[in-house]
Amino acid sequence: MKLIQHLLSVLALLVSIATFSQNNPERKKIKITGAITEKISKQALEYATITFVNTKNPKVIFGGITNAKGEFDVEVNPGIYTIKAEFISFKPTEIKEKKLFETTNLGIILLDEDATQLNQVEVRAEKSTVEIKLDKKVYNVGKDMIVKGGTASDVLDNVPSVTVDGDGNVSLRGNENVKILIDGRPSNAINIADALRTISADALDKVEVITNPSSRYDAEGGAGIINIVLKKGKNQGVNGTIIATLGDPKNYGLVSSINYKTENFNLFGSLGYNDSKAPGKTLTDSDYLNPDGSIQKTINERSTRERGRKGYNYNFGMDWFLDKTLTWTNALSYRKNDGSNPDNVLLYNYEPNNIFVRNRFNNQYTNTNDAEYTTNFTKKFKKDGHKLTVDASFSRNIDNDSSIITDFVIGQENNATKESSKNFQTQSRNLIQTDYVLPIGKNGQFEAGYKGNFNELLTDYNVGNLDPMGNYTPNLNYTNVFDYKEKINAFYTQFGSKINSFSYLLGMRYENSNIDINLLTTNNFTNKKYDSFFPSAFLTYQINEESSLSINYSRRISRPRNRFINPFSNYSSNVNIFQGNPDINPSFTDAIDFGYMTKWKKVTLSSSAYFNQTKDVFQFIRRPNGEIITSIVNGETIETPVMLSTPINLSNENRFGFEFNVNYSPYKWWRLNGNFNFFQSSITGNYSYTLAKTNEIVNENFDNKALGWFSKVSSKVTLPLKIDWQTNATYNAPQNNAQGKSLGVFSANLAFSKDVLKDKATVALNVNDVFNSRKRINQTNLPTLNSYSEMQQRQRQINLSFTYRFNKLKTEKDKTQKRDTENGGDEF
Repeated sequence: MKLIQHLLSVLALLVSIATFSQNNPERKKIKITGAITEKISKQALEYATITFVNTKNPKVIFGGITNAKGEFDVEVNPGIYTIKAEFISFKPTEIKEKKLFETTNLGIILLDEDATQLNQVEVRAEKSTVEIKLDKKVYNVGKDMIVKGGTASDVLDNVPSVTVDGDGNVSLRGNENVKILIDGRPSNAINIADALRTISADALDKVEVITNPSSRYDAEGGAGIINIVLKKGKNQGVNGTIIATLGDPKNYGLVSSINYKTENFNLFGSLGYNDSKAPGKTLTDSDYLNPDGSIQKTINERSTRERGRKGYNYNFGMDWFLDKTLTWTNALSYRKNDGSNPDNVLLYNYEPNNIFVRNRFNNQYTNTNDAEYTTNFTKKFKKDGHKLTVDASFSRNIDNDSSIITDFVIGQENNATKESSKNFQTQSRNLIQTDYVLPIGKNGQFEAGYKGNFNELLTDYNVGNLDPMGNYTPNLNYTNVFDYKEKINAFYTQFGSKINSFSYLLGMRYENSNIDINLLTTNNFTNKKYDSFFPSAFLTYQINEESSLSINYSRRISRPRNRFINPFSNYSSNVNIFQGNPDINPSFTDAIDFGYMTKWKKVTLSSSAYFNQTKDVFQFIRRPNGEIITSIVNGETIETPVMLSTPINLSNENRFGFEFNVNYSPYKWWRLNGNFNFFQSSITGNYSYTLAKTNEIVNENFDNKALGWFSKVSSKVTLPLKIDWQTNATYNAPQNNAQGKSLGVFSANLAFSKDVLKDKATVALNVNDVFNSRKRINQTNLPTLNSYSEMQQRQRQINLSFTYRFNKLKTEKDKTQKRDTENGGDEF
């Protein structure tokens, strides 16, 4: 009831203000400013109401609502007023008989929390799972029961506009050229898809999706940026959480975090442990074709695997408030994971005169260690918003994989072969950046900064044969040492302001790239240098308080990384090989976005039409490499062509799409989020390659037009007994490509949660992939091959989790300023 009373009061206030202002246009008004904050933490209160009631004529009412900084700016007629400041779950504050006859700053008005009112509020004062903003979408992980006990990869798969395929590859609006940041910095992981599966979902605070970033951000990522923000202690005193998870298939997890904050410093830390098994399977049916199109042979592949991970991670750090304007933050994190991935493959071979089953068993073990140290200085000047930040991070990652591969024909004696593959990788990444923000006038803001990103990756890849005595003979076709060095120096500047209902933000970013690609074993050394400018422009028109229009432009770059470049990177199959392309070049994208956002009483709608034009776009293709695997089965010589998957540069890609995001709360106990994305891509380009052994040159045309769409719906309902029920559903529609198509896939997740122990703890049960249908399904049609494949990275997962909070209520409002998403400036 208290909540309804507040809402009705605000509505009556707005109606009265509008009515009075219409009936009294002739009187000259004065401006009254100030701010409303919490009394204890001094935290600004956004959306607090300020009311001015004329003591001589109570019908004369003025008022307003505070902004994100807790500030208000209200025009009133000269007179004597009773001033009232209010916010939900806080005790109102009144200032009586205040004489206001000239422009006045009331200073800071303090509000106390009302414990009684807090207990009466039925709907918790919490952010929605998905917050729609004009320039980005913010997904609040802590509000999503679906991902409890899951991984960061599960979190991203629930984020609007984002999809994660069976291999863990992340796409934004159907485009894989997306840059993933963690706490505003590039991940120090060598393989980001694998790294996302090792980060607990419970360690994430929120995910920010920026489809068209400004010049402040890295130009990397043709589709945009996804920033994963990890949890950090926020509240005064000692507080923390402990989350325990039990799942089937095996998923044991324990994550704890603790925070101690005083006026002079803030200590924070967390520790996580996980032991899990993720069964998966693959089905591939392939018809090898003769030149006339008839079937030469058929191989049906059935693969089962069980990816196991056991490891822990921890981080600790301290914010030191040197004075009221200077903060120094230091943090250290470490992650260690040991894993296994036994992959058992049965190859059903149907030759014209011979039928047999080949068993290929890949027993793979992984070991990952990475450590990172970060430091930050933030200096705030006297003027609000005027600040200087300096950041640095230094990380090292070691990722070692080793496999023993056994291959034999079932039912045939003395035909087994053994191979060994090792992939030892070491990466060092150092980052230094500084950002300066200067407010100019009432609405203007100038920004400038520098960022240096220095990355070195050394990969030692070995493949060889093992004889019955265990002696090793290297296979030189798949053995090499790959040394990748990347130095990127960037400078940017931008200026934004607001003129009446128009806002603009204009910027320019310059990046100097110096990249060494060295194949040490073959003595093949390549250096690539290029200088690039990346302009950006953002224009917004505020139609009214509820609606706005925007048009944005930015230029982006997608640099090929380790997996795309390294020609020796995967040998799990000797007939279907993945290989990088050291000759691949970066692609450049011009991105335009038209946006419209509006808010009604219970609905927030954000829609956009976007157009991306990319030059030198890279795309994965599948082709024969000219090699033949020969074996003798039942006295007959069997030849199997080797198929190669590799990335190439094509000419151009034009991508056009529409996107709609809706937040709708039809009742106080029901909240809905919906996301729909439709896009069309048109790719042009030819590619020539030379077959091994025969040196035959093959020319292929990859012109292709494709339509695609996907939709996500999330529903959260509060059932009787205060049980929360959440359902997420996703559908990825079929999509054509130059060599076939991907088929449509529907999947759904389900979760229930209940607060216990006087709201200090929460029990949650979730089912990930209820129908066991989340797969990647592809059809490939080549002149020499037709194939159909289904790949399921992880089968249905059921998790039960228990969360306990000490000295930290679930209904607590965040008592911290919003951390910048990357470079230190506030979003304009």
